[in-house]
Amino acid sequence: MFSKTHTFNFVQKLDAALANLNFKLHVKSISSLKVAWRKDPKLNLAIEKDKQYKLCARVVKEVLNEPGQVIPLRYLEKRRKRMCLNVKITTFLSHNPGLFDVYYNRIKPKTEPVQFIRASDRLRNFLEEEKRIYRENEPLIVSKLCKLLMMSKNRVISADKLLHVKREFGFPNDFLVNVVPQYPQYFRLSGCPGEEKSFLELVSWNPEFAKSVIEQRAEEETRLTGVRVRPNFNVKLPEGFFLKKEMREWTRDWMELDYVSPYEDVSLLDQASREMEKRSIGVFHELLSLSLYKRIPVPILGKFCDEYRFSNAFSSAFTRHPGIFYLSLKGGIKTAVLREAYKDDELIDRDPLLEIKDKFVELLEEGWQQRAEEMKMRREQAKKDMELLALKLVNMPKRESNTVRPPVATRPLCKTQFSLANYACSMLPFTPRPPSFPDEEGSGHVACTGMDMDIGTDTDIGIIDGKLLKKRTAAGGQGKWTANVFVNFWFT
Repeated sequence: MFSKTHTFNFVQKLDAALANLNFKLHVKSISSLKVAWRKDPKLNLAIEKDKQYKLCARVVKEVLNEPGQVIPLRYLEKRRKRMCLNVKITTFLSHNPGLFDVYYNRIKPKTEPVQFIRASDRLRNFLEEEKRIYRENEPLIVSKLCKLLMMSKNRVISADKLLHVKREFGFPNDFLVNVVPQYPQYFRLSGCPGEEKSFLELVSWNPEFAKSVIEQRAEEETRLTGVRVRPNFNVKLPEGFFLKKEMREWTRDWMELDYVSPYEDVSLLDQASREMEKRSIGVFHELLSLSLYKRIPVPILGKFCDEYRFSNAFSSAFTRHPGIFYLSLKGGIKTAVLREAYKDDELIDRDPLLEIKDKFVELLEEGWQQRAEEMKMRREQAKKDMELLALKLVNMPKRESNTVRPPVATRPLCKTQFSLANYACSMLPFTPRPPSFPDEEGSGHVACTGMDMDIGTDTDIGIIDGKLLKKRTAAGGQGKWTANVFVNFWFT
């Protein structure tokens, strides 16, 4: 016989199993529902605005990674495709002055000097400012690293994967060498970075870091209002976006579920359970909140499927929750964007590490302003030269020999008119030489020659096509005559 306690436990397990089964059936029905993707021009503009900045940052990174931080110009030209640079390096340098200095040096001792580029003084000053900002925000960098490890499955993440996402979260290039060793109470680095066998492990758990952005926001609202606020997502659909009835009901039921912190241990949860769905969205929300621009490309998130227990079709979550995320297709790359972090195309809460970007943009704008001033000076100088030349021409004395008349445009004969001229020449009492025929376009030139003789008298034959045809007789008047006749037929 079963005791009452055993019977009660059995009933509880049976109810949980039935609830889980109902949820799985519900998920299957929901999976067939499709949420229409809609472009958000304002969030796309936020991505587009950083295009020029990221392009310049890639070129700077390519030069600074070289030994001695110098590189021949022609070597850098060969790497344009890798840097996604669609203009020549010389054009890029002229459009962005102030980033690099160009000088001549030899690649080998006995070779001809070629152009090299190196960081300019202004760029080196920016690099010093960058180091200062990293030092001032080192606690923020440490907290981000701890949070990434605390959300992972075994509190361990591959060091090479962290290197791939360092720019998304604002980590310095040398954070594994200069930052991690300074905090042995938090981190342990095993292996050698770069060999795909190195891992960063969390040593101790800090409860202060184990609060998500949503939980911190709920605590702040509770403190201000005096009423306990339940942690949950902010859902705001874009203007003109509507969900179908089935999807609205599913979203309403999903929002009523309790919030599951991304820092909780979910090793015992079923991957298809409602709590796991809630937790996965919480992890996406936290990762985007920790990033610099509150957006991360989907392929980069896909590198952490194993560490954060993402399913293979995790990207569908961004379209299934259009009020929380926006999936941008700008540039042919899927990018997950956190909607609540933006107002139109501007970030609401800026990360302190974005000061580095602001400094770099100032450097670029100084160069663009310098180029604009140089172009303005060139235009003004060219205008002055033209005015001076016009003044000289006005004051120059007018002479007939200095007057330049435009050439008279002539039109050549067609083949019919050319044949008529040849016939007229053949009627003259002399033996003409074979005329030279015009080219396909028709030169309009006929040459009729006879024996040379002394100058005699000219007699008009007639007018052909507006030209006077003459014959020249001998001075003796014998009736015999010959002539050198060159008849040019042109229409004027």
